[in-house]
Amino acid sequence: MESRSAGFHRLMLECGTKHVAAFIRLFKDAGSIPATSTIFAKETMNKKLKFTSLFILIPLFICGCATLPVKESVPVYSLNGASYYSLAALCQARGIVLSYDIFSRTANLTKDNNTIDLMVGDNLILVNKRAVLLSHPVDIYMGMLVVPVKFKELALDPIIKIAKAPPKSSVVLLSSLVKKVVIDAGHGGHDPGAVGRTGLKEKDVNLDIARSLANRLRQEGVEVIMTRSSDIFIPLGKRVEVANNTKADLFISVHANANKARSIHGFEVYYVSPTVSDSTRASYAAKHYYLNLESSCFASNSQVLKAILWDMLYTYNRGESISLASDICRAAGDNLNVRIIGIKDARFEILRGARMPAVLVEVGFLSNVREEQLLRDGSYREKLSQSILEGILNYARKLQLVQGDKG
Repeated sequence: MESRSAGFHRLMLECGTKHVAAFIRLFKDAGSIPATSTIFAKETMNKKLKFTSLFILIPLFICGCATLPVKESVPVYSLNGASYYSLAALCQARGIVLSYDIFSRTANLTKDNNTIDLMVGDNLILVNKRAVLLSHPVDIYMGMLVVPVKFKELALDPIIKIAKAPPKSSVVLLSSLVKKVVIDAGHGGHDPGAVGRTGLKEKDVNLDIARSLANRLRQEGVEVIMTRSSDIFIPLGKRVEVANNTKADLFISVHANANKARSIHGFEVYYVSPTVSDSTRASYAAKHYYLNLESSCFASNSQVLKAILWDMLYTYNRGESISLASDICRAAGDNLNVRIIGIKDARFEILRGARMPAVLVEVGFLSNVREEQLLRDGSYREKLSQSILEGILNYARKLQLVQGDKG
């Protein structure tokens, strides 16, 4: 039997580099996958698939390699008694290109003729090859590369100014980048989900926020499909089927949380865990899911080659999901006066089965008295849906920049 690596090399020989990126697009409507898939596919020519996925996806989606000139508004995080900024957010605000090597844990910032080099765990950085000592080390927090607040004053401010706001004509048209979104209101019918001390049911909170988000997305010109639009029970498998069968660009599942410790509170977003094997899912998908391969260069129709493409897609989608989850959390941090727990990975069935970027948003803890009161307030639920929308918009802006760079 042909090995996975041998099959991949044969795919390269049969189809050529420029066609591989197109294969990823066969899973969706033309233009629905951002241009980063082209970058991803080209890089896989000379490297093993799994490691290439990490090199390409993590710098781009976790660390914000794509840049956006906007007014600087960067959330502050508390870590080990010190205040930190998200390095990706700082770079985004100033139009800085950020690259990160996960193996050496080193990052490089470049703009014009300026460079900054740093390493996770080290408080010594190089600014244009000049050593600068920070009060606290560079670190990782909630899946983000973070730097102490003094980094901005000592390293960025002297050499890189805040980028000017983009002209109005460059405002992203969401529907041109994200055409179809499936919104899943968790629980429903005989399954109430979490129930607060005063009787507020999660299924009702989820549905109200999901409806509001759907209306906001439709106003942006996006086609929206809801897994449920009333108080009915939908099995988890069916919810994922809706997203996969409709070839959605994004899958957003809305939930409210609960914990035995009633003091726990906050907003968090989940993406599919790296412990969920992409290669295992790819092998299953290659055998059970139809792949519309119209290209004559793929005449062999090899199961191994199909599995490679599915593997690429699943790995790519995890990176997209991380980016989307981070953008939703940042928007919530800007709009809501609540604790932002951040992004987390999980093996939730509803995330494992999705064949597109997918996140599960936990809007708050019904087990917490204050957050139950907030979630009972219709105006607060509107703020939540607005925050999720803004997160999706920010995610789309990154796609717009990458596609613009492609030309």
